[in-house]
This record gives sequence, C-alpha cells and structure tokens, in this order.
Amino acid sequence: MKTISIVTPCYNEELNVEECYAAIKALFETELKEYRREHIFCDNSSSDRTVEILREIAANDKDVKVIVNARNFGALRSNYNGVMAATGDAVLLLMPADLQDPPALVPQFVKLWEEGYEVVYGIRKIREENATMRFLRGLYYRLLTSLSELHAPPGVGDFQLVDRKVVDAMRHIEDAYPFMRMMTFECGFKAVGVPYRWVERRRGVSKHTLGLLVDQGMNGLVTFTLAPLRMVLFAGFVIAALALAYALVNFVLGLVYYRTLAAPGIVTIITAVFFFGGVQLFSIGILAEYTLAIYSQVRRKPVVFERERINF
Repeated sequence: MKTISIVTPCYNEELNVEECYAAIKALFETELKEYRREHIFCDNSSSDRTVEILREIAANDKDVKVIVNARNFGALRSNYNGVMAATGDAVLLLMPADLQDPPALVPQFVKLWEEGYEVVYGIRKIREENATMRFLRGLYYRLLTSLSELHAPPGVGDFQLVDRKVVDAMRHIEDAYPFMRMMTFECGFKAVGVPYRWVERRRGVSKHTLGLLVDQGMNGLVTFTLAPLRMVLFAGFVIAALALAYALVNFVLGLVYYRTLAAPGIVTIITAVFFFGGVQLFSIGILAEYTLAIYSQVRRKPVVFERERINF
C-alpha cells in the first residue's frame, strides 16, 4: 500500500485544525482508501489551544504526526521542515489548516501522479479576496515568472503533490529561506497543472500580514532571479546616458539662447540631486537584499528548531 503524506503548517489555528484533520481523513476513507495516510501538522509555537487539540488528535490516530517548533520560524520554514520529515511515496506540500486550498482536489492530484506526473501543482485561477490583493498577487507572480529562468505559470502556490524523488531532490537544495512553490520547478521533473478556486478563509484571522507577504515576495525574487541586479545595471546606463544628453542640451542652449555657459536655474540642480540620490538608495537596497540572502545562507543555521515530535 502506497503512502500519501499531507503537510499542514499551523499557527494559532484552534478553530480550523479539527476540520482540516476530518476532511483529510474522510478522503482516505472513501476516494483514497487504497492509500495509507500520513498527516503531518507543523505547529509554529502557537499561543492558543492548537497544540493541545493536535495532541488529542494524535493520541487517537497514529497516522497523524505533529511537529512543535521551539518558536515561530515563519510559515515557509515550518512548512518546508514538515515536508522534509514526510515519508510518503508522494507528498502534498501544503494543505492549509483553513482549507483555502480545497481538499477535494487531492484525489485528482493522486490520479495524475499515478499516471506518471511527478509534480502536480494547483493553479489559483479564481481568488476569493478583495480586488486590490488579487491585483497585487497577480502582478507579483507575473513579474516573478517572467523574470525567472524557470517556467512556472502565474497562480502557482505550495498546493502541490510531488513524488518522493522530487522531495529527495529538494533535500539537496540547502536554502536558509526555502521558497517551495518555485523549488519544485527548479528540480524539474514531469509536471502538470490543475486550475481551481482559492476560497476565502471561513474562520479565524489570517497570519499573513502585509509585512510578511512583502518579506516572502522579496525572498522569491532574490532566490530565483538575478533580474533586479541587472535592471539596476541597465537603469544606471540609461540614467547616465540621459544625464549626458541633458548636459549636452543645456550646453547648446547656454551658448545659443542664453549666450553664457552658466546654468540659468537652480531647480534643475535640486531635482537632479534628489533624483540621483533616490536612484542610489534604490540600488543600494537591491544590493542589500542579495547581501542579506548571502548572509543568511552562509550562517548555515537549521531551518527550524523543534521542541518535540509526536507519533514519529
């Protein structure tokens, strides 16, 4: 009997973990009854009753495993650590505790996996969220996929079922801040996408604040593309060329119109100083992001520190 591993990261999800557990268990008692279930919950040091509830579930179901982190290491690191702990023949990288990605698609993912696809990824075709966030997410993923050398359609998240060989390949990527949704495409292998509707959260409050989303977004750009550095390089050439052209125009105007080589206005100087100052700060910021990524990588810390494991 083959094993399908399901990984669910959670942080203060006392209102959702029981329903998530029940939904996955129901699938393996009906459509996926020919497979063994391994459901791994990765708790990111919750401050509510999440861990207590998970202990009760694990005590009554040995197919449920729990990893409790020593502190909050962030959703991406916690999720990745759970995937690395999975032992299944295929691993669902993320089943959110709030079920925004639909469990009903898992049997279809498994069927495609059995047909020979080693990466079956969901594509968030429709998003149940406000128009502003939908636009910003779409813009970001179009930017990421267009600048990266990897081919990944917009709307791809961590809701992916991958073969054991893909997980083993991911293990060789020593990344201090793993961005799994692109990591599977970096590994390669035969892949297929399944479009679906990403539903809004029904209970509880999303832990993905604006600051956290920006942090994860910058991590994806820095990790999987050198385009920002090259854009700064090309922008420098363009701005320098425009500055030379502007200086030449002012030189000609000074000789022909003003009959003098002295600059007639101060506004131009002030504007130029602030403009180039802004360009320099922007460029330094881009370099700083890559420097921080290098700094985090060379420190070679564990992805997370665990407090305990249950049912392993």
